[in-house]
This record gives sequence, structure tokens and C-alpha cells, in this order.
Amino acid sequence: MSATSDIRVVLFDLDDTLMAHSRSVDLAIERAQQAAGGDFAADDPASVRTRWRELEEQHYARYLSGELDYLGQRIHRARDLHAPYGIHLDDEAALAWFVEYLHGYRDNWTLFDDVLPALDALEAAIEGVRFGIITNGDLAFQTDKLERIDLWERLRLHTGHGHLIASGALGVTKPDPAIFAAAAAAFDVPAAACAYLGDRVRTDAIGAHEAGMLGIWLDRGEARNDTTSESHVALPAGVRRVRSLAELPGLLAPQ
Repeated sequence: MSATSDIRVVLFDLDDTLMAHSRSVDLAIERAQQAAGGDFAADDPASVRTRWRELEEQHYARYLSGELDYLGQRIHRARDLHAPYGIHLDDEAALAWFVEYLHGYRDNWTLFDDVLPALDALEAAIEGVRFGIITNGDLAFQTDKLERIDLWERLRLHTGHGHLIASGALGVTKPDPAIFAAAAAAFDVPAAACAYLGDRVRTDAIGAHEAGMLGIWLDRGEARNDTTSESHVALPAGVRRVRSLAELPGLLAPQ
């Protein structure tokens, strides 16, 4: 485990850590359901949201493992969502539906309220600190998110002072130690000089810990996505837990 006094680079997961991904997903699927009509529109919204989250987790994992390509996971998610209502979507129709769904998703991209204050406080607490992102996602899509929520420049990713490490470009996914090693190498620092925070216990916090970083699990409580948080996994010694990004400066500042 990295000593907090040695931290020079603070790395973050993106979805449900900095960006309110689950909230955006829920609002987008609600809009898509209302527009659909028929049995789909009449179904219980909470049940639809839950099933959509489960389908995202199931088929996006198949994409990350190489079983499906990026468009393939979209096709399967859209097709499986509609199947219980007797609606069959061919590949073209599934992708067309997904494009419409993405309009609602993008329209609702927002940062969590604690992000910008935490970044400011970390810069005040750790001299010369640099920031980066490690994400299991498509590089172009995650870059678009960071630009739209005004983090691309705030994290200085456009200058090379910060770095975005995306599994879609690297070919390795969290919790493989190689993706964490790639992030440390991008900053030209040892893993022990990095703290990494994410909303998933095994994928993020323990993965970073096993790669030699200070692994931190962000448990947002009621805002936590219980479909993806892996909260049933016990935290090993050395892995920290925080409820808000506001706790980071106190945790990581040199003592």
C-alpha cells in the first residue's frame, strides 16, 4: 500500500465516481420508455430502470472481455430490453433505438457536486499534484464525456499534465494490474506515488491496491449503484473507504 504522504498523482474512475452516470442512465431510460408507447411505456419505471442497469452490466462486461464489439453490446442491450414486450429489434433497429437513447443520456451528463471543490482542495493540499482518469470504456466516448462536463481542461488532460487511460485504447481492463501500471507510467511515477479512487470495490479499489497504488473505494451511500458497486466484497487491509470526494484532501495531504 502506498503511504499517503508519498502521493503525487490522484487518479479517478469516471462513471459514478466523477460523473453521475447512473442518474443520467435512469433519466434517459425513463425518457425512452415514455416515448415508446405500448406495453413498454406501461411497465413499472423502477423495474425498467433496474433491468436496464443489469443489461448494461451484463453486456458491457461482454464487450470488455472481447466477446462483443462496442456496437454489439449496444445491440444486445437494446434487443434484450425490448424482448419482454414482444418487440424484436434487428441490428439496425437496435442501433437506431440506442442512438435515440444516447441523446437522453448525453443531455443529462453532470458532475457530482463534490468533484470541483475536491479538486481545488487537493491542489491546495498537495503541492504539484496531478490528476488522471482510468476508465473501462471507449476512448472517444469517454473523452466526449470529459469535454462535455468540463473536466477535460480542468484536469489538464489537453496539455499532457494529466492523462486519460481508457481500456478501449489500451486493450486491458480494470482490475488487471497492467492498466494501473500504464497510468503510473504515463505520469512517469511509481505506482506507490498514485492514489486511485473508484465506485467499484474489486474493479477499482482492490485492483489499484494490488497494483501497488493506494486504493480507495468511493461509497456514495444512497447514490451508490448497487448493481455495479461490488459492495459485497470485503475491503482488505490498506484499502480505504470514503463517502465523498470531500474526504480526499484530509486523507491524502502530507502529514
